[in-house]
Amino acid sequence: MPKMIKCPKCQTEFEIDENYYLDIVQQVKNEEFEKELESRLKEVKATNELAIKNREQELVNKYNQELAELRNEKEAEIIRLNGDLKNKDIELEQARDYKARLSTKGVGEDLEKYCANEFEKVRSMGFPNAEFGKDNDSSSGSKGDFIFKDFDVSGDNKVEFVSIMFEMKNEVETTENKHKNEDFFKKLDKDRNEKGCEYAVLVSMLEADNEYYNTGIVDVSHIYPKMYVIRPQFFLPMITLIRNAAQKTISYKNELAKYENEHIDIKALSDYILETKADFGEKVKKSHDKFNSAIDDIDKTIKKLQDIRDELTKSGEYLTKANNLLVDLELTKVAKKNPTLKSMMIEQGVATEDDFKRKKSKKEGES
Repeated sequence: MPKMIKCPKCQTEFEIDENYYLDIVQQVKNEEFEKELESRLKEVKATNELAIKNREQELVNKYNQELAELRNEKEAEIIRLNGDLKNKDIELEQARDYKARLSTKGVGEDLEKYCANEFEKVRSMGFPNAEFGKDNDSSSGSKGDFIFKDFDVSGDNKVEFVSIMFEMKNEVETTENKHKNEDFFKKLDKDRNEKGCEYAVLVSMLEADNEYYNTGIVDVSHIYPKMYVIRPQFFLPMITLIRNAAQKTISYKNELAKYENEHIDIKALSDYILETKADFGEKVKKSHDKFNSAIDDIDKTIKKLQDIRDELTKSGEYLTKANNLLVDLELTKVAKKNPTLKSMMIEQGVATEDDFKRKKSKKEGES
């Protein structure tokens, strides 16, 4: 069946075979599909390109941010290092200037004055309860230069919690016989122990070219316990470090002091009890000895009195018997010449016939 189509330009209609018509329609469809597909592809491509650009921009922004942060950190680190370097330069310059100002005559005294002045600058604010001064006690034959002590003050209680023995050593460049720091370790340790200080610090300008001692604070406790060697510019930092570290032990030292005081009180009481007990025991022993002696004396006296009593008893018996004999003797003598009395004595039982006979026989025997 033929199909009618119209020209889009001239508007003329004409007839066309149906097969050709279908071919034309198919061609038109394919052409529209291609256009639609191409449009879609362009749209997808544009979307992907925009997403890629956005992602790329995000990555660039993130990189720039991280780079800026690293740059700031590096700049801050550089500033800090420059500051440290500047401080070191200042300290080095101060040390050089300090050493340049030293004279041969006052080399030791000047270093001591420097340290003393440095401490006085911060005493009232940094160390209000501390003591710092010259070691003037040479009774042991030796002394250090300065002694630092700090105390924990609570009410009426004052407890020492740190002490440092300082020795200052220096010499001018022109000195021929150069000393070493270690030459003074033994004496410093001896002074520290004799004065009862916990730490020992040698403030030294000796061995100026020795990098070991130029690093700052040098710990030589492997040679002598709690001993350090420092350059003058580290004098105050050294005191601060030791003092702050020791300050953390105050509570423990307070407890220890309290325990020691209580222990002393208990020990004093115990000693008093033991002494009193010993004294009481000695007195009891003496009293017991005296008591036993008195008992012995009493026993002896009783025995003696008993002996005297026995003797007196016997003497009484003898006297009674003697008296009876005397009475009997007198009566019988009288009665012998008086028959009446003789008869009465016999009758009353005072004597018997035998008594008269015995007396007579006895008398005859005696004669």
